[in-house]
Amino acid sequence: MTEITDDLKEYYSENFMILKNPGREFSNFEFEGCEFQDCDFSKAEFMECKFRDCRFNNCNFSLIKINESQFVNVEFHQCKMLGIDWTKAYWPKLSLLVPFKFLQCLMNDSSFFGLKLEGITIEECMVCYADFREANLENARFCSSELTNSMFNQSNLTGADFNGATNYDIDILSNKITGARFNRFEAVRLLEGIGIEIVD
Repeated sequence: MTEITDDLKEYYSENFMILKNPGREFSNFEFEGCEFQDCDFSKAEFMECKFRDCRFNNCNFSLIKINESQFVNVEFHQCKMLGIDWTKAYWPKLSLLVPFKFLQCLMNDSSFFGLKLEGITIEECMVCYADFREANLENARFCSSELTNSMFNQSNLTGADFNGATNYDIDILSNKITGARFNRFEAVRLLEGIGIEIVD
């Protein structure tokens, strides 16, 4: 099992399994092409770290801090990711790569406020009480995700896919939704914000 040690700051194409690092501080580490399986990083602090082309499977990232850390083409599968403020990460002004894919993750109480996340994938996830206000979510995929009490305001949802998503509250007057896709039955919720009553 590969360990993460302070003596080595760069890791390439490594596999990390069942690491237990809750509350640990990571500073200036770089991971490229690495895979993490069943690791616990809850309440850890990542300071100015870089993750590129990495994949996390069944890992616990709840309440982590990600001060000035960078994520490029990173996938999270079945991970627990409660209470993360993604706005604290490093976001380059120009990036042509999609930063994240979240698949079957628990992402409640997270903040993406004001971020540029074109093409982000959040599929089959639990994303309650999350903050997507003023975020650019153009062509994002929220398919089959639970979005109870998540906030969208002045958000760019152009071309976003909400097929199968449930319990979202999106004001069609305060968000850009041109070309967005919604499930027919859930789309009724879009009309509630403008005072339209639907009757059988």
